[in-house]
Amino acid sequence: MASTHDLLLTTLAEQIGQHKKILVGFSGGLDSTVLLHLLVCLRTQSHQLSSKRMALRAIHIHHGLNSKADLWVEHCRQVCADWQVDFRIEKVTLNTRQNGIEAAARNARYHAFQQELQQDEVLITAQHLDDQAETFLLALKRGSGPAGLSSMPSRMPFAGTTLIRPLLNVSRAELEEYAQAQRLQWVEDDSNQDDRYDRNFLRLNIMPLLNQRWRHFPQAVSRSASLCGEQEQLLDELLKESLNALITLEGSISIPPLENSSEAKRNALLRRWLNQCGVKMPAREQLQRIWSEVALARQDAEPRFRLGQYDIRRYRQQLWLVPQYQSLTGTILEWDIQQELTLPDGLGTLSLSQENDVKANGVKENGIKVRMPNGNEQVTICFGVQGNISIVGRQHSRHSKKLWQELGVAPWLRERTPLLYYNEKLIAALGVFITKEGQSLSDDERISVQWKKIAF
Repeated sequence: MASTHDLLLTTLAEQIGQHKKILVGFSGGLDSTVLLHLLVCLRTQSHQLSSKRMALRAIHIHHGLNSKADLWVEHCRQVCADWQVDFRIEKVTLNTRQNGIEAAARNARYHAFQQELQQDEVLITAQHLDDQAETFLLALKRGSGPAGLSSMPSRMPFAGTTLIRPLLNVSRAELEEYAQAQRLQWVEDDSNQDDRYDRNFLRLNIMPLLNQRWRHFPQAVSRSASLCGEQEQLLDELLKESLNALITLEGSISIPPLENSSEAKRNALLRRWLNQCGVKMPAREQLQRIWSEVALARQDAEPRFRLGQYDIRRYRQQLWLVPQYQSLTGTILEWDIQQELTLPDGLGTLSLSQENDVKANGVKENGIKVRMPNGNEQVTICFGVQGNISIVGRQHSRHSKKLWQELGVAPWLRERTPLLYYNEKLIAALGVFITKEGQSLSDDERISVQWKKIAF
């Protein structure tokens, strides 16, 4: 009969497969200590069978939350030295403004992992069967659907590589039995006994009762999580063609086909669109508000719905996901046109260009050619134009809002388009139009302004 050590080693080898470059999250606690020990054993075993040695690194995240954190660092450093594992430490700062400490710490950890990962290196973490059950119950408490209840997958794409959780079918009791048999030493985080935190509350107060009543409760929860994951994967496959037909080349999603869908299908499509955009899964109430307040708003409105760090906007019968930009209305920048001008909020730079690929009084996406300012004209860059505007190529003036609409400029881009002024005269909107005040009469009286965009 195979020993626990052999069974765990076999499981780990199957999960890792052919990967030879490994970064392991190492807190120094029981779970990650067992994982690192198994990886060291696997490294030795693979070296005996192959000339290509496994490249194993451990990273410890210092959250700065516990007075013993520095002692844990030294413990982890010593363990890695004893086991000949390259050791990295990363101190992180927690952002608790939008989430609690638990979520902030998790986000900081995974951001640090992402920054540390090298090319062709996979990330391995030590979540186990009991963690999976707790995650499921936390998702249940939040009212999550199948996607949330599917909990943690054993493998998933992460930062251009793969995140592997090889211990999800192993209980904490089995890990502790292994650690004691191997005489491993690990640190205990005293904050794990604080049941003010939701996960600790489940671990300390709820899970023992459930396990006492139903011995195989964690395994049953894990199966349910897997089934939820399978259902979600099936739904992904069934909706893939419909979703691709709805999403435009610019990444927006078309509204009219969604109007003809059932609410359940529409919500599923919207969730998958947002997921493709990298947005956290919205709640059902948020989806209902996006649909009623943005998609179905009156035609002359410019609706928006805030979702995390983004706005959901509507334009030309499409929903758009737009970053929450800084308001630039009222911003005035004086510009010495002989010098490069840095625009605010990451919009890039303006400079004079020697390019000749724009005809006289012409516009291209990243620049314009306009008349040269007179000696007594102050050149400024502003944002957010109001009033009537007469532009080159049109006989009559148009109100600014109507003109932007006719030129196909989305509302959120209008106040982020640099406006070139000479004194009080509007000369041009960079990349969009030139006013009659800005048209040039000859090559000698013309300048070419280039806009090097960074973010938009």
